[in-house]
Amino acid sequence: MTQAPPWDSVPSRDTLFVLVTGANSGIGLGICQRLIDEYLLTRSLTSHLVIIPTTRSVRKSQETERALRKHARQFAATSDLLRSRAGGPDYDPKQATKRVHILSVELDLCNLPSIRLAAERLINDTFSNLCGADEGDADFTKLVDVKIPRLDAVIFNAGIGGWTGLDWPLVFHNILTRGLVQATTWPTFKGARGGHTVNPLACTSKEKKTEPLMGEVFCANVFGHYLFAHMLLPLLRRSAEEEDREIRPGRIIWEGSIEPVWGDLRLDDFQAVKTKAAYESTKRLTDVLCLTAALPGSWPYVQEYLDYGNNNKKTETTTPPKIYLTHPGVVQTTLFPLNAFMFFWYRVVLYIARFLGSPWHLITAYNGACAPVWLALQPQDALDAAKAEKSKWGSSTDRWGRCRVKKTEVEGWGWDGAVEDKSKDADTSVVLRKGVGRKYGAVDLTEERRVEFEELGAKCWKEMERLREEWEARMKSLTTSSH
Repeated sequence: MTQAPPWDSVPSRDTLFVLVTGANSGIGLGICQRLIDEYLLTRSLTSHLVIIPTTRSVRKSQETERALRKHARQFAATSDLLRSRAGGPDYDPKQATKRVHILSVELDLCNLPSIRLAAERLINDTFSNLCGADEGDADFTKLVDVKIPRLDAVIFNAGIGGWTGLDWPLVFHNILTRGLVQATTWPTFKGARGGHTVNPLACTSKEKKTEPLMGEVFCANVFGHYLFAHMLLPLLRRSAEEEDREIRPGRIIWEGSIEPVWGDLRLDDFQAVKTKAAYESTKRLTDVLCLTAALPGSWPYVQEYLDYGNNNKKTETTTPPKIYLTHPGVVQTTLFPLNAFMFFWYRVVLYIARFLGSPWHLITAYNGACAPVWLALQPQDALDAAKAEKSKWGSSTDRWGRCRVKKTEVEGWGWDGAVEDKSKDADTSVVLRKGVGRKYGAVDLTEERRVEFEELGAKCWKEMERLREEWEARMKSLTTSSH
């Protein structure tokens, strides 16, 4: 018998369920931390936040829950703004921490059966806290066997870089020819391995080792998330009854990069991505998929992707989730392998770049979380008014580290798919002006290039749907044969 969760006592509009992949460290952990802070500061004092971080093991899930509880406890106890809006001298930090809930799930994005199992657990199973009473549980509401009724947002943050180190001659060449800011924002000096593949069906028996392989970076950064979102549709789509209760449409928030490869995608090498710029290529693909998702040329494939298929609710009676694109700017994480000495000096260089006027050098994971958290928390009418699905929203900063959300230029798409005159950009904030932080050598958008981008988007969506159906059939065949 399941326990009635604490959020059952408040209206549905006063609860928020957010799933974040790769949340045990780096930007994913920063997203969860910033989400806690901004939610407590902006939502009603009776509202509940449920964060569902995904990790690759139970141990990492426990560590993540402990880290997020520690952060929530510290923020609730030290935030003067939260204290002032929640009771002043009579404020008890437990009033805030009792409304923050962490429920984790294990997920390996390079293992398709793991993706299916995680989705099935989220849809059908119950969840309990992993931390016990001896780990600060008294400050939080104990959850035992609770159901997750829906997902308001999924933030696709997890990924791998595939980098091996620095190409030192290129480091100095980049800096000398393009300057420090450009070189550290759009670097070409990262050494990477090419052609590394995985078996996404994770077969261990000898007779199964001939299964087709997939590029590891592509699987972790794009395809694993793509398949996961499709399997989570029962939690992301909204019925008419849910909309009557003011439950907003689900949001699929993809985290891209400030530095994708600008150029054409090789559709003939889609699932392999064997080039040494595999990470950058997958981020370019993410840009194209997200920004063309609502366009007529892509819509037949997007509609098929957002269809329920054989799930319980009928597609025609439900509203599909909306797809958004974001990036964290330049953040220093362990995703790029550097020893302790180089890690320190790289951080110094990034601060220098920020001081020189770069709006993209967020440096810390918490700062880099600005844009994805903004997309998760904004009212739906505000996003619709801004036509947010048409832009790439980046975390940006001024010299003093004050974070803001800034539209980011995408080659072939511009800032929002419109051919425009940049001289009319009259934003009162210098940091937010389109010309600030622009890549050197960027080409202004033309109507011809925009049409090419739309056509590329339709091709990418068609190929991704072909791959999804192909690998889902393989999973089904594997399951059938195992029985």
